[in-house]
Amino acid sequence: MYELRYDPIIEAVWDSLPEEARDRFDRAILAACEDPYGATEPYGIDDGITRTLVLPDTTAVLLISHAPRKILRILQITHLG
Repeated sequence: MYELRYDPIIEAVWDSLPEEARDRFDRAILAACEDPYGATEPYGIDDGITRTLVLPDTTAVLLISHAPRKILRILQITHLG
């Protein structure tokens, strides 16, 4: 399991998502913490570090770190709806 990290600005955007989108994002980010490569897509060129979480109305850019600890950091959340 990857440790989830994000800054206060990301938290504010996450909290501002409409309820249905927030619930969907909550489930998707949990799945990404369990399997970041299975639950996400490459962000541009697949460097194995920067990934995109794509949902019907929300996208997020994620950064995956393996050492010294497994960390999944949310860099950006965009609500499309």
